[in-house]
Amino acid sequence: MTEDQPSSSGIGAAQGVATSSRGARAPSGSLAERLIGRAIQVTGISTVVMVVLIFAFLIREGLPAFVRVPLSSLLSARWYPIEGYFGLLPLIAGSLIVTVGAALIALPLGVATAIFIAEIIPDWARDILKPVVEVLAGIPSVVIGFIGMLVIVPAFRVALDIPTGLTAFTGIVLLAWMALPTVVSVVEDVLDTVPKTYREAGLALGMSRWQTIAKIVVPAGKSGILTALMLGVGRAIGETMTVMMVTGNAPRLPSSPFDIFQPARTMTATIAAEMGEVAQGSTHYHVLFAVGLTLFVITFAINMAAAMVVFRRTKRAERMLS
Repeated sequence: MTEDQPSSSGIGAAQGVATSSRGARAPSGSLAERLIGRAIQVTGISTVVMVVLIFAFLIREGLPAFVRVPLSSLLSARWYPIEGYFGLLPLIAGSLIVTVGAALIALPLGVATAIFIAEIIPDWARDILKPVVEVLAGIPSVVIGFIGMLVIVPAFRVALDIPTGLTAFTGIVLLAWMALPTVVSVVEDVLDTVPKTYREAGLALGMSRWQTIAKIVVPAGKSGILTALMLGVGRAIGETMTVMMVTGNAPRLPSSPFDIFQPARTMTATIAAEMGEVAQGSTHYHVLFAVGLTLFVITFAINMAAAMVVFRRTKRAERMLS
């Protein structure tokens, strides 16, 4: 045996020391991993349990409304609880018009802004704009509603020459403003995760910068962009204070989907405005919970539809890679 070669006993001793050291560390590492795993399981299970409990509570308090009030009355176009009219159609229509209108403004503008921040401007400008967008997302809804009442409502009334600026259109604009930072922030993070090699491959194939963004970068982040759009719609449909302050709160059924320059009332604003004054256990009380149950079902359906689309796209991508 030469001096350069370690002895077998030395190797065995070293392996024994490594084995003993690994054995000494294994229990603590295994215990930490088990605790973390349990914590994740408890968090996930508690989230599901909370959703189920909320749904069960809404069903318990909302179902009596369908027993006490005829279905024809609930599907009518008049909401006037004092006289016993509980038509949900004006509230549902108001929520859908405001939400869809805000989504049509916020989603394209948010995606375009995110592309501009992530792909176009230099890094130093990106470091400035991204925190500004995140700060906008933290503005309380009541502050946005207050600004809307003092500035946006009078401006729209004069510019559009309408009797009042408290309209569904005002709510659409302010909800788009509120949903925009969420969409921009999420989409920008999604585009940032697209590998740089994708862009380099597009440029190597002779594509321009804009072609690379449109045909490679954006399609690569479709699943994340869809998630951002879902979050933006969720922010819009669940908003209460802003729409309560600027839409006029008139429970009227729009004559068409484009009838946005008249006052409207959403489901969330109805619950917030009337739940504090209603007698517990009354028909009006249970109908308000029925409104909340309807809103929960609509939101759940939107989330499920978006999740199914994302799941299908992920499976399709996995099959293509395999």
